[in-house]
Amino acid sequence: VSDAVAKFIFFPVTIFGNDIPLIIFWILFAGIFFTIYFKGIAVWGFKHAIMNVAKPSEKSHEGFGEVSSFQALATALSGTIGIGSIAGVAISISIGGPGAAFWIFVGALLGMSIKFVEASLAVKYRRFNLDGSVSGGPMYYISHGLTRKNLRWLGQPLAIIFAALLIPGALGGGNMLQVNQATQQMINITGGEHSIFYLHPWLFGLITAIIVGFVIVGGIKSIAKVTSRIVPFMCMLYVGLALLIICLNFTQIPHAIWLVIKQAFVPDAVYGGVAGTIIIGLRRSVQSNEAGTGSAPIAYATVKTKEPISQGFISLLEPFLTACLCSLSAAAIILTGAYKNYQDGITGVQLTSEAFQRVFEWSPYILAAVIILFALSTIISWAYYGQKGLTYLVGENKKWIRFYQIAFCLIIVAGSMMNLTSIVNFTDAGLLAMAVPNIVAMYILFPDLKKDIRHYCKKHNFGKFY
Repeated sequence: VSDAVAKFIFFPVTIFGNDIPLIIFWILFAGIFFTIYFKGIAVWGFKHAIMNVAKPSEKSHEGFGEVSSFQALATALSGTIGIGSIAGVAISISIGGPGAAFWIFVGALLGMSIKFVEASLAVKYRRFNLDGSVSGGPMYYISHGLTRKNLRWLGQPLAIIFAALLIPGALGGGNMLQVNQATQQMINITGGEHSIFYLHPWLFGLITAIIVGFVIVGGIKSIAKVTSRIVPFMCMLYVGLALLIICLNFTQIPHAIWLVIKQAFVPDAVYGGVAGTIIIGLRRSVQSNEAGTGSAPIAYATVKTKEPISQGFISLLEPFLTACLCSLSAAAIILTGAYKNYQDGITGVQLTSEAFQRVFEWSPYILAAVIILFALSTIISWAYYGQKGLTYLVGENKKWIRFYQIAFCLIIVAGSMMNLTSIVNFTDAGLLAMAVPNIVAMYILFPDLKKDIRHYCKKHNFGKFY
């Protein structure tokens, strides 16, 4: 099934003798367009984004909502800074070579402006429910925003399509890939083929499903509390270990930088040429930072604020931080030379684990703890995303919500036993398909944001561009 879905979504066009999926151009062009239109907002708005998180203004962060700006950012980060930042980078390098790491970073930088538009629109067009909870995300700004533009005939079906795609997207990238790679690392540190999890991987899946089940029944407030605690801890732990490995291999840094840049534009034939390296890098970039897919705006919509643009600026940090984490993973893999043993096919967390183990024999155990925390936080966030897609289609029906939560947890068990290649194809196809209706709506609604930005910058007395 995943192969059939991937074949449909990644429909290629032949350019200079290479088959390039059209969907990659769709997201790449959006990133370039919004970066130019908003005059490089990822650069001039970055400092304000940091200040908004470090010292939020009372005017920007008071209002109706469910969570704080930091909690919304942490929830969105937990959905993006997951296995994609560790195993996803390893997958791209094992298929596309070291040069793929360069295109992952480029994709993330272009994704910052996309994320700004998504987050701002999500807060602007969110809906408050009778119980005080918030519903928001692409489904709502697609339907409500386009209706205000007298395009209801287009907005309603696109919103339904997005919501329908969001559910399998949550089950794939936000669920199966995460638990699959966490299970693999548990097998690695508990005896390999002699591990109880090697013979019965569903056991680890079941344990994970029970933990996730207890968290997601509490809704976004429970999820935000958990992710706001997990995300900073797991990031510091992983970053500290990766930086230590980089420092101990500092003499190899110039060669590694040269290798990445060289193979980004002139890769070895074994990696499928320049086009193959770019495609692999951009695919993994989308899977790691999710810019354009419309997932993170669902979390941003729940923030307590009266100013949608304030959360848009804060969202700039998400793809950047994700890119930094991906770069640390790539640096560890390339500096240690571990990637040279994984050029015969797709591999994930095993490659990252070997890179760390080459420096510290005990590091796979630390890596396992980090991966499990990454996987848990991502699964928890995506459980909420998929749930909001379902409730958009069937309403805030408690029976349907409970059915979805049970099914989501069962998929966790299934994901622990599945083949990695099938999961990667299904994940990429699901996430990239979500970008089609989402970006269509963004192209229609983005002119209104320029007025909002101008008003916001004047009010807060910053930004020479507006």
